[in-house]
Amino acid sequence: MRTMIRIWAKAGLALLALAGAAQADTCRMTDHDGQSYAICEVAAGEGLQLFLTGTDGRPMGTFDRLRDQVEAGGERLVFAMNAGMYHPDRAPVGLFVENGREVATIVTREGPGNFGLLPNGVFCIGEDGFAVEESRAFAIAPPDCAYATQSGPMLVIDDALHPRFLPDSDSRYIRNGVGISTDGQRAVFAISDAPVTFHEFARLFRDGLGLPNALYFDGKVSRLYAPEIGRDDIGFPMGPMVGLVVPGR
Repeated sequence: MRTMIRIWAKAGLALLALAGAAQADTCRMTDHDGQSYAICEVAAGEGLQLFLTGTDGRPMGTFDRLRDQVEAGGERLVFAMNAGMYHPDRAPVGLFVENGREVATIVTREGPGNFGLLPNGVFCIGEDGFAVEESRAFAIAPPDCAYATQSGPMLVIDDALHPRFLPDSDSRYIRNGVGISTDGQRAVFAISDAPVTFHEFARLFRDGLGLPNALYFDGKVSRLYAPEIGRDDIGFPMGPMVGLVVPGR
């Protein structure tokens, strides 16, 4: 019986070690075409969520508030980043679904700025995986999303770069976004270390990461919290955020 207990204990420690190793690899640095990026990769079912409002009813706003709220619930925030454009009061510009509740409705018309540079899209976290879909297609047949955020423009659409992106553009900003694997079981979040063009950023997802669909979140205000690679970016309060939440330890 004691031998059996020792075997179970060793097996349990091995599983914990494997889990710890997997979480330690969530975020890493990578290079593509001479540009450096931080990326964080999440598998479906691992605890990815979108956040807008704190438990006190006020906008979440900062990584500090988000981390404190997560830890108060006995969990741990592995990483977080801004996840969509927002108005001055930090309300989402387009569709936002938080824990199954639609906070803001989808916008399908063309408009000013990067958000209105059609096609734009929606990032969806569903029960069976992830999706990045063009907004008008999403509006016609919306999938079941526990969490969703709309932003724009789309970076990659079925392996094609957004048609308005120019290889020789001189518009460069720190940019962040998300790409989805073909089977929808993997989401990869990226933020550039230095200012990049839309064309360069989109090619990271398609050519560097092999992801057929990707969505731009924002530029200039782009920030990342990823303690395992030493990132805890500061700045003005944000609107929507995405974060990976796991059991605390």
